[in-house]
Amino acid sequence: MSDSQTLIDFPCYFPIKIMGEMQEAFSATIVELIQKHVPEFNTSNVEMRPSSAAKYISLTCSVYVVSKEQLDDIYRSLSSHPMVKVVL
Repeated sequence: MSDSQTLIDFPCYFPIKIMGEMQEAFSATIVELIQKHVPEFNTSNVEMRPSSAAKYISLTCSVYVVSKEQLDDIYRSLSSHPMVKVVL
């Protein structure tokens, strides 16, 4: 599917929500995974929220993406990582 067939206008900042169990290295791991696809991505674009019981953490990462292919690659990389439970 080409970019012209998506509802997203590229390039843009796209919010990606990633959820996993609360672990010390979770946010650093997520940032590293995104940086493999977007080297300039940094922690100032990450919002963290723990669950009410603090068992899980949710990160909302605002990522500057230039194509659907790049966004798809980021989603595949995140969703295949063992620390990640859900990617939205």
